[in-house]
Amino acid sequence: MVSPRPKIFYGWYIVGLTFFVLLTVSGIRSASAVIIQPLSTDMHWTVAQISIAVATNVVLFGAMGPFAAALMQRYGVRRSMLGALTIMAISTALTSRITTPFQLWLTWGLGVGIGVGILSMVLASYVATRWFTKHRGLVQGLMMSGNASGQLIFLPLLAFVATRVGWRPVGLIVAGVAILVAIPIALFMRNKPEDMGLTRYGATSDEVADRAAVGNPLGRAFGVLGRSIRNRDFLLVGGTFFVCGASTNGLVGTHFIPACGDHGIPEVRAAGLLATMGAMSFLGTTLSGWLSDRFRSGPLLAIFYITRAISLFTIAFALDAGNLWVLPYFMVFYGIDWLTTGAPNVRALVEALGREDAPIAYGWIGVAHALGAGTVALVAGVIRTGTGTYFGAFTSSAILCVIAALLSLGIGAQRRRREPAEALPQLVPT
Repeated sequence: MVSPRPKIFYGWYIVGLTFFVLLTVSGIRSASAVIIQPLSTDMHWTVAQISIAVATNVVLFGAMGPFAAALMQRYGVRRSMLGALTIMAISTALTSRITTPFQLWLTWGLGVGIGVGILSMVLASYVATRWFTKHRGLVQGLMMSGNASGQLIFLPLLAFVATRVGWRPVGLIVAGVAILVAIPIALFMRNKPEDMGLTRYGATSDEVADRAAVGNPLGRAFGVLGRSIRNRDFLLVGGTFFVCGASTNGLVGTHFIPACGDHGIPEVRAAGLLATMGAMSFLGTTLSGWLSDRFRSGPLLAIFYITRAISLFTIAFALDAGNLWVLPYFMVFYGIDWLTTGAPNVRALVEALGREDAPIAYGWIGVAHALGAGTVALVAGVIRTGTGTYFGAFTSSAILCVIAALLSLGIGAQRRRREPAEALPQLVPT
């Protein structure tokens, strides 16, 4: 007798677990924004000194991506998630004991960076491509919105603790959260639908099951890079993703709260504004996933980057003129645009490179994202230390977004020229 098919596809539970993990990782990663000011005041370190550790963290956030995807293919997503959460718990706990900038770099920069890097950039794309064929973009958008929700939940709490109790307990709190999150992952996470006798949601009859990866994950990661680097779309997506990292994690995610402090805005209030951006990002990321199932990646990305540029120019001149009433509006509009590039990028890579290579290729463009974030996290700190203002950091990031918008229009252009019969006008349903 054939057992009845479950009413709810188990992949939706996997989506919920992944969302939960990404929410936590986002909260842990965003904690750097709330410790910069109290750490500088307590330890008498400059923003530039602290920014070295933060820059290392955000670089590893993306640089671990391709290797994380290869690890997941070789050893399974469940074991990879548990290992990363363990690294984060140990590193953040040790952060509460540091006494030198080098120790901050070892714990918050290197340790936390490796942990969040394993889980952040590629996890949603890996799960989406393994468990779903239908609604893949929407699913990825839903999971990536966990990055926004993490800020919404963690930032106000951590800012309150940092200002009222001190910055050291922040590390202990996030370490405890990482340990708690590991429990449902150990109990309920599964690597792929075939482990439960299922197929991908919406898969057609001619699709084959994923093959188990063999060999050295490091070699597989570089093998995908070797194949991808010759693809024009991969280079365009990677270049624009560099700008994405520079304008989000590197600038606003790291330096928005200190920038508010320059204008007399208390840290808890600034964290609340950043959390508002996280709430708006939940909406924007989900909408981006829905749109990426229906429209081409290039025009979507161009719209997202030009909107981001307008927001950054606006906030730069508003802060410079002391027009602080603009801040809540900036957080709403910038928040909607915050994580919109993920789903269109994954679609572009799947179309250009195939479903098997796309998660690792996404990890490699995550390296570009991290390099952009790390560069601006450090440069913005240097600009602030040297000039006493963040104006130059905001305006230069806005210019980079304009360039990224222009480059995005070239994504998929060669492929459409090779297939004229299938060519469609820009921004029409596909």
